[in-house]
Amino acid sequence: MNLNELRDNPGARRKFKRRGRGIGSGKGKTSGKGVKGQKAREGVSLNGFEGGQLPIYRRLPKRGFTNVNRKVYVALNIGKLSVLIETGKVDAGKLITETVLRDAGIYGGSKFSGIRLLGRGAMNHKVMIEVSGASASAVSAVERAGGSVKALVGKAAQ
Repeated sequence: MNLNELRDNPGARRKFKRRGRGIGSGKGKTSGKGVKGQKAREGVSLNGFEGGQLPIYRRLPKRGFTNVNRKVYVALNIGKLSVLIETGKVDAGKLITETVLRDAGIYGGSKFSGIRLLGRGAMNHKVMIEVSGASASAVSAVERAGGSVKALVGKAAQ
């Protein structure tokens, strides 16, 4: 077989049909779009229009609610915090606040309302932490290591 003998499989490429070139071509005059009307025009997109029938987005019930003022917290496990202390990104001798953790690269941007400390992993360092929230397992793990957790928001803050 030579390169000049290569061919597509039969039917792999369809012949281009020129539209609007006279009635003898089979696709002349209206170019296969029927007659007049909005859909015969160029650049028309009727998304969601179902020919006068009530569209599906109006037939189906609406459920749920999105609170635009919701608070979104970054989840920080004590195991990851322990790794940050061991690598030297966070100083265990000083008070660890959310700004210290932000500078360490835990999170960035303004879409987060704070940090919530969670209890996965092990804490081997005596630390004082001040975060927006903390789970009961995280508080107990930090206190077992000799440290303390202060939650700024929620039940633990009261």
